[in-house]
Amino acid sequence: QVRLVESGGGLVQTGGSLRLSCAMSGNMISRYGMGWFRQAPGKEREFVGSINWYGGSAYYADSLKGRFTISRDNAKNTVYLQMNSLKPEDAAVYYCAAAEFGGSRVTEVEKYAYWGQGTQVTVSS
Repeated sequence: QVRLVESGGGLVQTGGSLRLSCAMSGNMISRYGMGWFRQAPGKEREFVGSINWYGGSAYYADSLKGRFTISRDNAKNTVYLQMNSLKPEDAAVYYCAAAEFGGSRVTEVEKYAYWGQGTQVTVSS
């Protein structure tokens, strides 16, 4: 059974950086394109970015380009989200997800087959 577990969330100051991790068990992460989403209170879950099966291509929400970077280490069955220059508007629960497609640019929630439980990111002044 595929399981995804996010970690690395916490409290960070405005302008700071944070790296989130997403570890897969139950299957080889190289079988999947991977995505990151976030959800703030009162808002719908929104696309952050995605990465293809081997990590050679990534796609990001326009508003996050240049600040967020997705990478993966298939040998560790792990995907990462590096977040820089964090703003209060970035505060949310961040989720990783696995799609049964090898490519990147999978932006819709409904196209992802597996989800983690989420990790909280809080941004303070």
